[in-house]
Parts: sequence; C-alpha cells; structure tokens
Amino acid sequence: MDRTSASNIMVTAGLLAIMAAALFPLLHMATQWGRYLYAAGSLILLAGRFVAPKVKDAPLRLRRLIRVEVWTALIFLAGAVFMFIPSAGKTDWLAFTLAGGLLTIYTSVMIPRQKADNKR
Repeated sequence: MDRTSASNIMVTAGLLAIMAAALFPLLHMATQWGRYLYAAGSLILLAGRFVAPKVKDAPLRLRRLIRVEVWTALIFLAGAVFMFIPSAGKTDWLAFTLAGGLLTIYTSVMIPRQKADNKR
C-alpha cells in the first residue's frame, strides 16, 4: 500500500470517528465513550495528514491549503482535549469541531480546484 492510499484510509476513518463521536452527545448516547472515540479519531486524522505524500513542485497556494489540512487536524485534537478537561464547559469542544469542520469543507473544495487550475 502506498502512502497516498494509507493517508486516505486514515483520514477517512478519523473523520468518520469524529463525526460519530460528535453525534453521541447530541443524541444523548454514550458520552463517556464518545470522548475516547473523538480523541482517537482526531489522532488518526493527524497521523493521516502527516503520512500524506508531500507535494514538492506545487504552487504556493496549494501547499498552503495542504498545510491548512494539518492545522485542521490539530484543531480537532484541541477539541478532544477540551472534552477531557473537567473545568471546561460542556460545549467548548463543539466550537473546535465546527471550526475544524468548516476548514475541512473549505480545503476539500479548494484543493481539487487548485489542482485542476495547475494542470491547465
């Protein structure tokens, strides 16, 4: 298995785990296990972003967008940390989840657009 395939599998699994764990408190289900699932998903996502092959000859904007993906994984990880801090509010993690989700959507739209523009 090459690095691209491994990265894609890890990123997909991590994002699915984060999504499932974010639904648990909203559905009033297993919030204790949800914290661990969210933390594991964010760690898997971060590992998947680091395993991804580097794009050496890409333009500056594309390299920055790929770097934003790594920061997105770190934002999800910060959300996981807030789930475990007892003095934090019950929904502090939700702000990080929303920020990470918005950045994920943005990069998932802009990276293919940048790659297509560079092929022309």
